[in-house]
Amino acid sequence: MIKEEWLKKGFADEIVDQGIDIKAAIGSLKKEKNAVILAHYYQTGDIQDIADFVGDSLALAQWAAKTKADIIVLCGVHFMGETAKIICPDKKVLVPDLNAGCSLADSCPADKFALFVKEHPDHTVISYVNTTAAVKALTDIVVTSTNAKQIVESFPKDEKIIFGPDRNLGNYINSITNRNMLLWDGACHVHEQFSVEKIVALKKEYPDALILAHPECKGAVLTLADFVGSTAALLKYAVKTDKKNLIIATESGVIHEMRKQCPEKNFIPAPPNDSTCACNECNFMRLNTMKKLYNCLKYEWPTIEVDEEIAKKAIKPIKKMLDISEKLGL
Repeated sequence: MIKEEWLKKGFADEIVDQGIDIKAAIGSLKKEKNAVILAHYYQTGDIQDIADFVGDSLALAQWAAKTKADIIVLCGVHFMGETAKIICPDKKVLVPDLNAGCSLADSCPADKFALFVKEHPDHTVISYVNTTAAVKALTDIVVTSTNAKQIVESFPKDEKIIFGPDRNLGNYINSITNRNMLLWDGACHVHEQFSVEKIVALKKEYPDALILAHPECKGAVLTLADFVGSTAALLKYAVKTDKKNLIIATESGVIHEMRKQCPEKNFIPAPPNDSTCACNECNFMRLNTMKKLYNCLKYEWPTIEVDEEIAKKAIKPIKKMLDISEKLGL
């Protein structure tokens, strides 16, 4: 018997069947239910290893759009599940823990963003994918950190643009495109917390190390970086470079794949300000576990549902993003 009160609280770890091989059981359930597991690079290594596809936000949306599976299990955070459901309204979309939210998405409430947009009626609205479906419904085009630069540059130089919700990414895009987009004042709690002082200390300890940073980081961190890019771009760069020591300023989950592809290299997670821990993890991403993934597949719950009217509006900017990304070869 499913203990509904546990499930609602996200405590699916409590009800996993005892004495089973979870990896094997997940594999059997996938085949039985024609399910596909999509996982973000910020998930724990065991979830990444069992997933059918691991990627960043753009790649997960692209895979959701083309999958033939009946069930999509999105191992990431809530807005990623919403995006998959909007793209695939006829499919059942599951997430291991409904409590896996996003501090960046939370920093941009739809009602307040709607007022902001209303105050600037002559602006094109570009929203980062790290937003709720309701915010996407207020948007002209969605972007990810992989394609934000190219999509912004697809608009005329004199286009008036609102960019939300990440102020750090927006400032970075402004700086490399010579734009003056109007920015919503939001941020990701993980990327806001990197310590400039601790990164400088690491650089002294490893003077030959390259610093790789995600554009959601604060400007002071990006100034120190040898390379700035999306999660997928950081991975690609880490594989390509001949440098052996690499300081990684993004959520530390991506280092799992970096080490798999380059076991001979030394990947050093950039530390946050307020912790003695040598890494920086997203508390929301880490709510997902293998046990919750198993229960999610077994009981086909929790499901992601998106209001029909919101979904009708939100699919338009998402599809624009996918179409432009395809044309650009991203």
